[in-house]
Amino acid sequence: MEQSDSRTAPPALGVGMVGYSFMGAAHSQGWRTVGHVFDLPLRPVLAAIAGRDAHAVRAAADKHGWAAAETDWRALIARDDVQLVDICTPGDSHAEIAIAALEAGKHVLCEKPLANSVAEAEAMVTAAEAARSRGQLAMVGFNYRRVPALTYARRLITDGRLGTLRHVRVSYLQDWLVDPDFPLTWRLQREHAGSGALGDLGAHIVDLAQYLVGEVVVGVSAQMETFVKERPRLDGASSGLTASGATRRGPVTVDDAAVFTGRLASGALATFEATRMASGRKNALRLEVNGEFGSLAFDLERLNELSFHDHREPAATAGFRRIVVTEAEHPYLEGWWPPGHALGYEHTFAHQARDLVEAIASGTDPRPSFADGLQVQRVLAAVEESAQKNSVYTPVQAVEAEVR
Repeated sequence: MEQSDSRTAPPALGVGMVGYSFMGAAHSQGWRTVGHVFDLPLRPVLAAIAGRDAHAVRAAADKHGWAAAETDWRALIARDDVQLVDICTPGDSHAEIAIAALEAGKHVLCEKPLANSVAEAEAMVTAAEAARSRGQLAMVGFNYRRVPALTYARRLITDGRLGTLRHVRVSYLQDWLVDPDFPLTWRLQREHAGSGALGDLGAHIVDLAQYLVGEVVVGVSAQMETFVKERPRLDGASSGLTASGATRRGPVTVDDAAVFTGRLASGALATFEATRMASGRKNALRLEVNGEFGSLAFDLERLNELSFHDHREPAATAGFRRIVVTEAEHPYLEGWWPPGHALGYEHTFAHQARDLVEAIASGTDPRPSFADGLQVQRVLAAVEESAQKNSVYTPVQAVEAEVR
């Protein structure tokens, strides 16, 4: 690693990112910000960004603060000033890029879902395990774990505040596909995205459910549906969740919505809903966990708040308590603002970057690991299998790794 000229500055950690659209912009924000908020053992340096369109990637580099731009991800991996490769591309390229980066001796951060198939995810875990023996670390980017309220919810559950868990219910509702004339972007094509709402949104809520309760989903019963079968073919480039379409139409090859029930390893019951067809819902990720002693509830559209109910309090005064998660004692808040000053979506990427940098510096395994990503991938595969078999209960093959 390059050493800083300053006697006080920590050693540099050169970051190279593949992809520059929605997630690329979010990750860039995290890497730009993290060193200005937290005291880190390594200093992230935005060394290079890669994308196929030379003009677009150069513009992204200038906008987001990357020192160099490459049009071939292989060239980015080969750079001596890159020690960590951050993958923000569609899922069909995750496995190839991540495995190549690990074999080249780089640390890797890969966006969720880990891959487009269980087989690809298994290959990535194998590569990550081999790289770990050489000192390289790999992490999958489930950024919602880094919402302070959700990190704190995990702590309350781990501390036994809810007692034995009985129910977990999670939904992730969006509406950007309600218009049948929204064009056929890569997110609607199975060969690029792997699946639709299931992989895009369902991956998040499966990971959150397993992370919060510290155990895995062992079986599911599912239904899936594609409500709009054909859409206008893409006319020009897309950006984030916006695009323009042409008059010719093409087939949608992924799901618009997935609904499934699940059973956790302890026997607790779980329900999941993921859709991009819920009109009026922009980014509504909601969850509730019920246990013998109490309950927790969260809504991403009010992400600085956590609702907590202690069932052991006297009935006359018992009820859900609103916790504003902005105190210095709450996770990640020591680096930010005085109590009561809210954080937002983009801060989760700075928290993610902090956790990965600290893991690299200490040589400890970052979480969520590629094995955690594989566990989610196996749940998603079981959901698809169950839906294809008229909702028959389908066991999930377990990954031999503790959920942390």
